[in-house]
Amino acid sequence: MNGTGKRIRVLIADDSAFMRKVLQSILLADPQLEVIGEARDGREAVSLAESLKPDVITMDINMPHMDGLQATEVIMSSHPRPIVIVSSESREGADTTLKALELGAIDFVAKPSSGVDLDMNSVRDELLRKLKMAAKVRVVRTAVRPKTSQGFAAAPAPAPPPAAASVPAAPRPAPAAPAPQPGKTNGRFPIVVIAASTGGPATLMRFIPLFPKDFPGAVLLVQHMPASFTAQFSQQLGEIAAIRVKEAEPGEIVQPSQLYVCPGSHHLRLSPTGRITLDDGPRISGYRPCADVTLETVAAFAGPMTIGVVLTGMGNDSARGVQAVKGAGGHVIAQDEATCVIFGMPSEAIRTGCVDQVLGIDAIYPAVEKRVLYVFGAARVGAL
Repeated sequence: MNGTGKRIRVLIADDSAFMRKVLQSILLADPQLEVIGEARDGREAVSLAESLKPDVITMDINMPHMDGLQATEVIMSSHPRPIVIVSSESREGADTTLKALELGAIDFVAKPSSGVDLDMNSVRDELLRKLKMAAKVRVVRTAVRPKTSQGFAAAPAPAPPPAAASVPAAPRPAPAAPAPQPGKTNGRFPIVVIAASTGGPATLMRFIPLFPKDFPGAVLLVQHMPASFTAQFSQQLGEIAAIRVKEAEPGEIVQPSQLYVCPGSHHLRLSPTGRITLDDGPRISGYRPCADVTLETVAAFAGPMTIGVVLTGMGNDSARGVQAVKGAGGHVIAQDEATCVIFGMPSEAIRTGCVDQVLGIDAIYPAVEKRVLYVFGAARVGAL
């Protein structure tokens, strides 16, 4: 049910009659869901989204006349409804799915390569869970992609906080200030760990461009995302970011002015010597990658120079990790409810009592920068 005792009304958009039938059979088997319409292409999806006003839409990407990416853009800019992308795991599929998430789609389910009934049943639970979660999200009209800002101290201009699931226009950068010099800190530098899940890709596309090219710390990003998507996501982030972005590799030593994206197939840990280790072992607390292990090992390595940032997402990943960061003398920032797509992960982190600041997405980078300046200042006078 959608919280009011009524069933969740779903619109299916897919050009394959067979896939529409498979999806319908999966959804109708759940008493909380009902299928109110089927669209054979993007144009029909736009029309039915407006006339039927579904609680949530499943959107295929490759469709004739108007593809799922174009349909998502039109729906989210005119009559926004929660959209869950159901797409291929191929490189091309990952690229367009991530662009759809930028445009305001809530989440995605990777369609198995062969697309047969048995394979779709393998993602049944994930599909049902994400549809039910997306139906609860309040969506708004989305805006344009962010542009890269330059220079340390690139604080955003004041603006009202966006509503959930929005991708607002990029803030204007403030005049750049000289980057702090880490020369007197015995080679140590801050390490920022960012944890994100549902709603993360669009939020990160807004947030990461605020890190300047000369950011004097390392950034580790743990985004819940399948392995087949993280390489493409790293590339997309790199196209709009000033800071260097790469998918993390085992054995490399973390360096300032570099953002490392954790591969979706592995857990990322930082060794006592500052090297990245990747572990493809089982899920931890239900997650792989698990942000908790990254936060814990970075806190053990960097101590008070650790900055944890918990962004939008469902679940409680990072709640254990932020306690380790706080215990090591580090600083923790959580995204506020008003600017989250899903306030699960930040809420669970806040409940631990270890979050220092709860901020809207536009205010988080300036807070990170302020903490970095404090850390370098404290290190120079021997306070760290």
